[in-house]
Amino acid sequence: MIGTETGDANAARALWVAGPQRLELRRAAVKVPAADEALVRTLFSGVSRGTERLVFEGRVPEAEYERMRCPLQEGSFPGPVKYGYAAVGVVERGPAALEGRTVFCLHPHQERFVAPADMLHPVPERVPASRAVLAANMETALNALWDSGAGPGDRIVVVGGGFVGGLVAALAGRLPGADVTLVDRAPKREALATAFGVGFALPENAPQDADVVFHASAHPAGLASAVACAGFEASIVELSWYGEGVTPVPLGGAFHSKRLRIVGSQVGHVSPLRRPRWDYGRRLRKALDLLDDPRLDAFLTHEIPFADAPQRLPALLAADADALAVALRY
Repeated sequence: MIGTETGDANAARALWVAGPQRLELRRAAVKVPAADEALVRTLFSGVSRGTERLVFEGRVPEAEYERMRCPLQEGSFPGPVKYGYAAVGVVERGPAALEGRTVFCLHPHQERFVAPADMLHPVPERVPASRAVLAANMETALNALWDSGAGPGDRIVVVGGGFVGGLVAALAGRLPGADVTLVDRAPKREALATAFGVGFALPENAPQDADVVFHASAHPAGLASAVACAGFEASIVELSWYGEGVTPVPLGGAFHSKRLRIVGSQVGHVSPLRRPRWDYGRRLRKALDLLDDPRLDAFLTHEIPFADAPQRLPALLAADADALAVALRY
């Protein structure tokens, strides 16, 4: 572990998962960028609590080690590993079109880094750097909406009012005439639903006969609620990432008679419904455009200095932590 200052223009601090439930700052070499690369000084990076909790706890299934790798990751699972994929910073050196621009990059948590220029996506001027860290999860929500086939006028239920579920509800609420309800066991999530003009319900009062249901609670009880909300031949889009272990799925009762479908949605591939025309770059640019909404700042519940991450982040990664999006400030 290194101290709070590197004192070296060619080095920076990076956050590593050194072992199960152990974080530390390590020195990272910062090379001179090549002609097709750029040097970025990080302003903020976002912590994706669901995925990064599994990495932090060493619960990435061995069969998923390669698929779970993030771009520009160092190390390997279960650790030590330098992980993360939501960095926002200013280009200090690189192609003229990017120098001085605020950009988003799928890069681990690190003070300064060099990345291929084609991995850097300019942040729209109306989107603050702190909010831009939501881009990766906004991509997940956008892809899930595509996977669901939801459209105007649909009855839509989102079970799980965390970061990703909340973003899905926010996007679904923009569909003309859609009747959207966010379902969560925490009454305080009603304020989030109200901010985006969608309904709210506790699980015991969740709507029935929905056209599309999204599940994002990462809990078997939430999945059971999602199945119960689905109407005849409805789709249940599963967004939760459970990691290791076995998750019970309620396939009894009316599951078969209602001809329900459970669809796995994951951001690693563009939805088949959009894949002929959309690539990763176009999808990420659209996710950044969708962040031009000050209401989305409600998801940024915690902001901590990067230097404090090893001490303060573990509590915010806990399953019962009262946090949505966590931003590291550099």
